Amino acid sequence: MSAGNGNANGDGGFSFPKGPAIPKITTGAKRDNEICHDDSGPTVKATTLDELHSLQKKRSAPTTPINQSGAAFSEEERQKIQLQSISASLASLTRESGPKVVRGDPAEKKADGSTTPAYAHGQHPSIFSPALGAVSDSSLKFTHVLYNLSPAELYEQAVKYEKGSFITSNGALATLSGAKTGRAPRDKRVVRDATTEDELWWGKGSPNIEMDEHTFTVNRERAVDYLNSLEKVFVNDQFLNWDPENRIKVRIVSARAYHSLFMHNMCIRPTPEELESFGTPDFTIYNAGQFPCNRYTHYMTSSTSVDLNLSRREMVILGTQYAGEMKKGLFSVMHYLMPKRRILSLHSGCNMGKDGDVALFFGLSGTGKTTLSTDHNRYLIGDDEHCWTETGVSNIEGGCYAKCVDLSREKEPDIWNAIKFGTVLENVVFDEHTREVDYSDKSVTENTRAAYPIEFIPNAKIPCVGPHPKNVILLACDAFGVLPPVSKLNLAQTMYHFISGYTALVAGTEDGIKEPTATFSACFGAAFIMLHPTKYAAMLAEKMKRQGATGWLVNTGWSGGSYGVGNRIKLAYTRKIIDAIH
Repeated sequence: MSAGNGNANGDGGFSFPKGPAIPKITTGAKRDNEICHDDSGPTVKATTLDELHSLQKKRSAPTTPINQSGAAFSEEERQKIQLQSISASLASLTRESGPKVVRGDPAEKKADGSTTPAYAHGQHPSIFSPALGAVSDSSLKFTHVLYNLSPAELYEQAVKYEKGSFITSNGALATLSGAKTGRAPRDKRVVRDATTEDELWWGKGSPNIEMDEHTFTVNRERAVDYLNSLEKVFVNDQFLNWDPENRIKVRIVSARAYHSLFMHNMCIRPTPEELESFGTPDFTIYNAGQFPCNRYTHYMTSSTSVDLNLSRREMVILGTQYAGEMKKGLFSVMHYLMPKRRILSLHSGCNMGKDGDVALFFGLSGTGKTTLSTDHNRYLIGDDEHCWTETGVSNIEGGCYAKCVDLSREKEPDIWNAIKFGTVLENVVFDEHTREVDYSDKSVTENTRAAYPIEFIPNAKIPCVGPHPKNVILLACDAFGVLPPVSKLNLAQTMYHFISGYTALVAGTEDGIKEPTATFSACFGAAFIMLHPTKYAAMLAEKMKRQGATGWLVNTGWSGGSYGVGNRIKLAYTRKIIDAIH
């Protein structure tokens, strides 16, 4: 019996005829008669996976700032000074010093497998451990500081630890702001003390709802205790105002990667050299928004409280995770600090033509300020907050905060293209499989937003400064069909409409707004101004008169009848009107 070409052997098996031997596969130096050549490189210099992963990341090259004696700081000195400053920011007012702090993510294990440092009292440069008098549970633990992380690092933190954080198909980070999807102006408080008693606008019509120093201290203590109880906090050291002569240093301490990335985008990002010599901030935000305020505390009317103390140069956030509170809180601070320097702070967008003609766009949220100031035919200086000095205009921020509801590539290509890796998308809805964002879906809120660095706009002017404005455009979203699409104003009319600040609040801009509601907001930003509106108006009138600027009133709301009867003026029509003004 045979099977194929084989022959049966004696024990019932099969044998096959012997053929030529299979050549041996060799590796090494290439030879002409070689069957197989090994093109692989040398093996990695690691014996474990942890060792291999450690080779993947290289340390950033530190700079060497100069100390007062003229000598360069060592890396150890620099890190110690930096951590001392952060510990001081996190200090309770009842203690002489702040908590123990250490740089780095607590989830990243060290060589010995531990996550908590084994050093004591500052023996290592990445640790600051002050000597505390009274021993408590909080004084025994370390607070890990994630300092000025990059967008990529913040993405990793958000996706890994924050529920509701996803990477969308366009590369942006989609996040949720929790129960609050808009600002809560009725929960904002300002400390009334000897400093602010006569300087700020108080009383009827004022956005400044007072609180006393003691209540602020109670809320500050609550926020600091909460942040110190966490295993890690995010710390951002950044700047406000592109005018180098009037720049403000700000520090933001927060509990969420979302908040850290948001402020990374919205504030001016320091260079490595500027960061090394940052020093003590001019203003500090304590964002403990995941933790509520105590409603039994005096002046509290809900579980949310956003508190400003201008004397201490501090802001405390409790009970709201909406990131816009940080942005607008700092804007309020600038409305206080800049006029003291004879600089006009403005709630406006700003762009510049090819010939250097600058236009200001005033308007409340939802009037089209961001959209209309972002014009691919003109240089963008900024979309929301500016200063007008003796030499020209400067952007306060380092990013843009655009509404996303019904966003389309056709209507707003620059904003559409700016939503990519590094951008924060707030409260948007996306496909669970493809992660494609549906900007028309308002399931979470109508106030969906995108926060991105200003350089994501191709025609952004960097640095964000420009000459004196030629046109001052006041935007109003009229919901009652009264205002014409465009009106040219004289100086007196410009002041009237600037102080009136008429518009209609659109749904989602603030909590509780479901349909357009008429409102009058002084200076087109009464929620943020600190002084009486006539003081800002007088400064604007003086600057417009001296520079020969022209005022315009543009209606971006309804025409042909009120809301429900007429139609909202198309964006393309408004853009043509703005082009004609230019």
